[in-house]
Amino acid sequence: MDTTLTRSEVDSKADRPAPKAHRSRVPVLAAALIVATVAAAVLAAGTGAYGIGPGDVVGSLLHRAGLGGSALDRTGESVLWNVRLPRVVLALLVGASLGCAGALMQGVFGNPLAEPGVIGISAGAAVGAVGAIALGLNFFGNWTITACAFVAGLATVLLVYVLSRAGGRTEVVTLILTGIAVNAFAGALIGLFIFFADNAQITQITFWQLGSLSQATWPKVLAVLPCAAAGLVIAPWYARKLDLLALGERPARHLGVDVERLRLTLVLVVALLTAAAVAVAGIVTFVGLLVPHLLRMAAGPGHRFLVPFSAVGGALVLVAADLAARTAAEPAELPLGVLTALFGSPFFFWLLRRTRSKQGGWA
Repeated sequence: MDTTLTRSEVDSKADRPAPKAHRSRVPVLAAALIVATVAAAVLAAGTGAYGIGPGDVVGSLLHRAGLGGSALDRTGESVLWNVRLPRVVLALLVGASLGCAGALMQGVFGNPLAEPGVIGISAGAAVGAVGAIALGLNFFGNWTITACAFVAGLATVLLVYVLSRAGGRTEVVTLILTGIAVNAFAGALIGLFIFFADNAQITQITFWQLGSLSQATWPKVLAVLPCAAAGLVIAPWYARKLDLLALGERPARHLGVDVERLRLTLVLVVALLTAAAVAVAGIVTFVGLLVPHLLRMAAGPGHRFLVPFSAVGGALVLVAADLAARTAAEPAELPLGVLTALFGSPFFFWLLRRTRSKQGGWA
């Protein structure tokens, strides 16, 4: 029997609309995500030891933008603009980068369990950042840590991509086992750096291991903004090709998609986004796994929605997680990476069992 798809058949499959239930949810879900993200950002900006009401936060923002509103008192303005807003903006950038990177990883690998943290990319990027700290590197000034994280993250993602492919496809078990090995090796390298580091460097390295936004400043926002913005702008342009790739490599090639070039390009984008996040926040796992999955379950697998709104959803999740991290145990602050792993790990376990049950086992 000839199972080869004609071009028109592949085109019709790629352009086939999502089920009616999913299509009707997309506009509502998109609007809800945007509104919830804005609301969470305003709430986070006003919450803390020095409380600022949501109306006052919005008023100060409008005043600075020259759109009316009114300034706060001197202390309130200082707290809001020098402490809270850099942290909120950084959380938005890091969450958006991780969410978008997760959606791209799952599309590139054709695998629902792919995520930068789970398969070791975050750990690899962290090794680059930690190495820059421990060795006292400063050849790019404020960009040194970001550059080292990018190079290490890129090397890691290429290694994982090569090792997890067998017979022309990416296997779930190989992907996870490769991630375990890479995480273990990255942990060993970080341990070596800690062994040779001084006390001040050890404090910084601990920050990378646990994940935190407590050291957020406007210069750090500006240092990571170009990498995050570039990745977030480039990613949605490849949504259509990811939809075609989801049909299989042969149909995608039949439609003129250069599969290997597409994968290499998106691997670079994932490394860029992950490096941007790790460079300022340390290792924050499971955001890129959880957010795209929840959106895919709610709105279907179309990447034209999934890629940009995984970024929005990731921003929402990280702003909420950071708010919980700094308020749940006041005056102490919980490590952000520990908090996301605490809630993300059970979700990953459920997802693993669900995927295995659907496939009838791994063998």
